[in-house]
Amino acid sequence: MAADEPLVLGIETSCDETGVGIVRGTTLLADAVASSVDTHARFGGVVPEIASRAHLEAMVPTIERALKEAGVSARDLDGIAVTSGPGLAGALLVGVSAAKAYAYALNKPLYGVNHLASHICVDQLEHGPLPEPTMALLVSGGHSSLLLAPDITADVRPLGATIDDAAGEAFDKIARVLNLGFPGGPVIDRLAKEGDPKSIAFPRGLTGPRDAPYDFSFSGLKTSVARWIEAKRAAGEEVPVRDVAASFQEAVVDVLTRKAVRACKDEGVDHLMIGGGVAANSRLRTLAQERCERAGIRLRVPRPKLCTDNGAMVAALGAEMVARNRRPSDLELSADSSLPVTEPHVPGKHQHAHDHDHDHVHEISKDNLYS
Repeated sequence: MAADEPLVLGIETSCDETGVGIVRGTTLLADAVASSVDTHARFGGVVPEIASRAHLEAMVPTIERALKEAGVSARDLDGIAVTSGPGLAGALLVGVSAAKAYAYALNKPLYGVNHLASHICVDQLEHGPLPEPTMALLVSGGHSSLLLAPDITADVRPLGATIDDAAGEAFDKIARVLNLGFPGGPVIDRLAKEGDPKSIAFPRGLTGPRDAPYDFSFSGLKTSVARWIEAKRAAGEEVPVRDVAASFQEAVVDVLTRKAVRACKDEGVDHLMIGGGVAANSRLRTLAQERCERAGIRLRVPRPKLCTDNGAMVAALGAEMVARNRRPSDLELSADSSLPVTEPHVPGKHQHAHDHDHDHVHEISKDNLYS
């Protein structure tokens, strides 16, 4: 870690995690997270209004905790990055508003970055600079995507995506049918280790010869599993929860890894990066490793904590933006719930968008906040 590498604070509020990370170059200094998942669990899923309120309450304490953990002052920062999309509009707005306030008060450049591109860039904190191009499989509660990134700061190309349910969404829905609570991914992963993945032949969506080679579909799988469970219950039979979990999970990770390896071969890329919340799934990691080794592909997967939503991934992409002299965002930056992955960041109209004049009141406020 060199002292001249960019020191960047990242804010992530796209869903129910208030994440604040601080990195210097590709070195992680702090990763503070405040989660509202327990509150949402009562409702069986994320409630946008509750998520927004939780972000509002957690924002300043989480930023202060990250700065303390990193051992740096807010004045030392070279930039502030924030997820501007995609995600829940209200939740994103809290993060974007906070980032703009800090950027303005500190007179630091602001970078509105893409949530999906951030999930790819976080691997730099684990395994060093990304290869160019990078092939990435992103799997989470809201996304299942295959992406080719020749330049993570400026050129991200979608090869395939889910046409209905995302992988993580399917995990949550099956967990609900099995009365396992929310979120569903961790509990299904745990139970599946005690089940037989070959006990029930659940379908593999979009794997026929005429299907889109890189797209995903888990809606049919979800319906098939739910009907299988309902038939068991209707017949008065006990549902073998562990076998169902194992067989369902195997169907999901089989399709994900098969298509990802195929994309690497077709594009001539000798490595694969897997990110997003579902990348924490142990069976996905194991099967991906096995198939990549057979295909001569190097697998890069961040540790589980960096796979779920966090501020470190936003800071990592922000630091890369600074290092490559990408144009900062304007203070008019807005939240964009449907920001396309082809836009890794939202550049401003002016090169020095962060430069502005302060009146005396602003100077007093800065001294009060950051002295």
